[in-house]
Amino acid sequence: MKKIFLVFAVLFLFATGCGDMSNTPTKKVEDFLGKYQSMDSNVLSQLDDIVKEDTDMDEDQRTDYKSLMEKQYQNLSYKIKNENINGDNATVDVEVEVYDYRSALDKAESYRNEHKEEFLDDNKKDDISKYIAYKIKELKKVSDKRKYPITFNLHKDDGEWILDDISDSDREKIHGLYLE
Repeated sequence: MKKIFLVFAVLFLFATGCGDMSNTPTKKVEDFLGKYQSMDSNVLSQLDDIVKEDTDMDEDQRTDYKSLMEKQYQNLSYKIKNENINGDNATVDVEVEVYDYRSALDKAESYRNEHKEEFLDDNKKDDISKYIAYKIKELKKVSDKRKYPITFNLHKDDGEWILDDISDSDREKIHGLYLE
């Protein structure tokens, strides 16, 4: 009889303990960032939407830019720094490490300002396509990484931790495009 009770007690503790392990604020943030790393279909669909919105890019430039973002996602790394739960609200502090695309864009803009004639069309007017091609060329060279802090906010709904929408600036950090 004691063996049966012990087996049920162990199964009960195992079942209740494992169920809670996937419903923590930290786990929800890890799942969110993991979708970027594994290039989840929803993440790629959102990326497609963002790339399609940029009407200044031609199709080849869109393909190149999307490829750069996919490289960013696959190489994203992060460290959970802290979790703070206060009732039905929580924050998770994370340090993400991503390719430093922002510095390449800043250098490209500086170069454009110093060499305006290189980015003109035959009629001596700005040729945005030339500039975009130059930016993409510079982004492809990036190998340096940068660390950014992000604080994720969560709330509890019916016992389930829900990640709040992230800000545009936090999304820019994940993309390596954040301008400080």
